[in-house]
Amino acid sequence: MDISIILIYLGAMLAFGWWGKRRAKNSSEYLVAGRRLGGVLYTSTMAAVVIGGASTVGGVGLGYKYGISGMWLVVAIATGVLLLSALFASRIQRLKVYTVSGMLKLRYGIDATGASGIVMMAYTLMLTVTSTIAYATIFNVLFGFDRTLSVVLGGLIVVAYSAMGGMWSITLTDVVQFVIKTIGIFFLLLPFTWVKAGGYDGIKERVGDAAFSFGTIGTGTIITFFVVYTLGLLIGQDIWQRVFTAKSPEVARWGGIAAGVYCLLYGVAGALIGLAASALIPDITAKDDVYADVALHVLPIGLSGVVLAAAVAAMMSTASGALIATATVARQDVLPLLAQLFGRTRPELDTGDPEHDVRGNRIFVIAIGLVSIVIAALINDIVSALTIAYDILVGGLLVPIIGGLFWKRATGAGAMVAMAVGTVATLATMWVLGDVLANEPVYVGLITALAAFVAVSLLTKPTPANVMAIWTARSSGKPEPVAAPEPARIA
Repeated sequence: MDISIILIYLGAMLAFGWWGKRRAKNSSEYLVAGRRLGGVLYTSTMAAVVIGGASTVGGVGLGYKYGISGMWLVVAIATGVLLLSALFASRIQRLKVYTVSGMLKLRYGIDATGASGIVMMAYTLMLTVTSTIAYATIFNVLFGFDRTLSVVLGGLIVVAYSAMGGMWSITLTDVVQFVIKTIGIFFLLLPFTWVKAGGYDGIKERVGDAAFSFGTIGTGTIITFFVVYTLGLLIGQDIWQRVFTAKSPEVARWGGIAAGVYCLLYGVAGALIGLAASALIPDITAKDDVYADVALHVLPIGLSGVVLAAAVAAMMSTASGALIATATVARQDVLPLLAQLFGRTRPELDTGDPEHDVRGNRIFVIAIGLVSIVIAALINDIVSALTIAYDILVGGLLVPIIGGLFWKRATGAGAMVAMAVGTVATLATMWVLGDVLANEPVYVGLITALAAFVAVSLLTKPTPANVMAIWTARSSGKPEPVAAPEPARIA
């Protein structure tokens, strides 16, 4: 029964992918769903992309180990969504760009900021790979396939529905995944587990008061969650690309805030499930196994299949969002940058032929998807690689991006130097400490990037007035200024 439910779910994903294919008629439709998602679709897809395997399986595992304090990982993620939506989403939506690097070029008026696309591409590719590995482990348990076969089959499904209709297919599948996750976590796993464990009094009697302390996981760990995940969410291409899909600045703001509140509740629910599981099944050695073990031991057959499908949905929504983000950055930012470096003619991305543009984007999604499957099949543990990408993302790109949004005196030279200094400082600190998982590298990267950004911006000429005029008009939703015609020449 459980396996049948998973198979039905996977078949539905492919069906919705095919349905989305009918709506993706040009690049805008394919990459950002035509920039016309309303509140319900936008909130669902934003919540789906940020609530992945780490928030679902990982959040329950942290609750099992640390009690209610295990919620802080997802709370940090939710805080990032709330801050992005409340402070930046309206302006980001008005920019009408496709990538974070596109925003940097628009703000600073220079192509050199396109180098940020390489860092962003590394980050989103690693996110795709880790999500692929995560849902493949569930396929391994359910179907008895070996690890490589699980990675290939699961990866091909995600690539198939993502490639067919791009962001439209991903949006439609995200809505289904959002519903499944909501039912699985809030209406099945949480109440069943909590009641079977004896409620608050029964759980407290078995595990003690420490499990109900909000600080058990440690102050340093909590701070690191907020620095890495909250700040990372503010500037991640996979998140920004969802903001670009909103049909209006109001939808981007309020829909995102609703998604952030949902994520907060999701984090608390996951921690409570893990906490109850620690009272019910106290001998689970691997915290990432808690979610599946609780689903199989607490829920009746059939309902456990829905809960396992919820975990697969969480991982697949993150994987598909990261996949299209990687492909978008590769085509919009990295390919033109490589063409410049090797002295080739800049490739023309908007050919005027909508079918050709969709076909080109689809080829990039398929190619990047196959690369991610190969990497996921070859590497067992890429936590270190993902950590490096996340630290460089925050240490090297946060200051130029946020500074450009808020500080008018920021310059392109300051942005470029900050990117370089922040990235080098982050990597150098990792090398000196000999530990890529340490907390210090991202702090050093942020501080040095901020110092370089401010100093170089103040020492160089302000961004040209014409660039700032276009930026100000675009970010405020006003018509862009029209260049004055040159005076007629007198013969």
